[in-house]
Amino acid sequence: MDQLIFDDGMAGSLLRQHELEDLKAQLEAVDRMLDEKDGPGSEFLGWLDWPAQLETTELKQIQKVAEHLQGLADVLVVIGIGGSYLGARAAIEMLTPTFGTLKGMEVHYAGHHLNGEYMTELLAYLENKQVAVNVISKSGTTTEPAIAFRLIKEMMERKYGKSGAKERIVVTTDAARGALKNLADKEGYETFVIPDDIGGRYSVLTPVGLLPIAAAGIDIEAMIRGAREAQALYLDQPILDNACYRYAAIRNILHRKGKTTEILATFDPAFQYLGEWWKQLFGESEGKDHMGIFPASLQMTTDLHSMGQYVQDGQRILFETMVLVADNGQELLIPDTGEDDDGLGYLAGKPVSLVNHKAMEGTAMAHMDGGVPVLKITIPKKSAYWTGHLFYFFMKACAVSGYLLGVNPFNQPGVEAYKANMFALLGKPGSETLKEELERR
Repeated sequence: MDQLIFDDGMAGSLLRQHELEDLKAQLEAVDRMLDEKDGPGSEFLGWLDWPAQLETTELKQIQKVAEHLQGLADVLVVIGIGGSYLGARAAIEMLTPTFGTLKGMEVHYAGHHLNGEYMTELLAYLENKQVAVNVISKSGTTTEPAIAFRLIKEMMERKYGKSGAKERIVVTTDAARGALKNLADKEGYETFVIPDDIGGRYSVLTPVGLLPIAAAGIDIEAMIRGAREAQALYLDQPILDNACYRYAAIRNILHRKGKTTEILATFDPAFQYLGEWWKQLFGESEGKDHMGIFPASLQMTTDLHSMGQYVQDGQRILFETMVLVADNGQELLIPDTGEDDDGLGYLAGKPVSLVNHKAMEGTAMAHMDGGVPVLKITIPKKSAYWTGHLFYFFMKACAVSGYLLGVNPFNQPGVEAYKANMFALLGKPGSETLKEELERR
């Protein structure tokens, strides 16, 4: 197997071939909108052609800076929230050892929430480490990363002095404007640009994701090569044979039949943050105008012992997409102890990965029998190449799915409401009237 495989054979009776045929004209219209870049939100379609257009010189510069940071420090702190860190974290956790690191840096994260205890513990941990920082923000004024950067910048300048800190801080921000861009120019920080036409949740293959991924020791050239070949593949295939379009179409067919929640299920704990990235991608892209499929994720087999009961017997509003890996790499055999006190003697000599695979097959069949349609996406192996391919697959499928749903997949008007309330309650100048109203409530 040397390709991504999308299998809808366990979608059950809720999917009929004629329904895909019925959607063909809509899919072709969506394909034209993407190709001609004239649909809603088309000003944010830069990610669509990005893998093919990314200059080798920019990749080399990202790698050069990553190697420079590796030479200065053993820990990289990535400061960002949402799309500014989720893609990088997904790739790093998928492709680096659970215990220890590759040849690259230990990576930790800040600015992705407002918990003071976490920041206190992180700052204490960094005291005895050699530290570098990559702060990622289009504006530089997003509350969570801005607070984190204030704290960490102060620590870095105390630890290394202003000139020493400058060598260890890299900024990824807007090309020309914003508070973080102004600060980077003033302090002389190394900078990378967040492209104007690529939104945060579609930015993992830009410097936003690539610099932390490279610093962790992952081959970003292979990752971009995988995305580039995905770009070509999902551009040229016939619509109904195109795995990317087919997945998007089936999501919408199931949604129209009352399946309002999609579970992304993985059978490898290293895929936890792939689920987090995927949830932001689809949730922020589709959840608007009181519409959208609710994205959830489960980590199997762990969650079969918690959420498995609900999936099997709860409300029939669910469908499940399993992300699988064909080649599980190293094989760990279950030992033959010569005894059978645990009743597992029949498994002696078999690889743990086989047990995991049979658990997946049994789960898929049980859920389908229980009325939960199951889709499967399988990549050949965990590698930088296939991670890049998978990122692109999901991004394009999300764009197609959002257009089929009838929303703009590239804006996020709903995220501003909580910010306005929070700023007012904190006493931000200019919010006095709203503050009074909220406090009365």
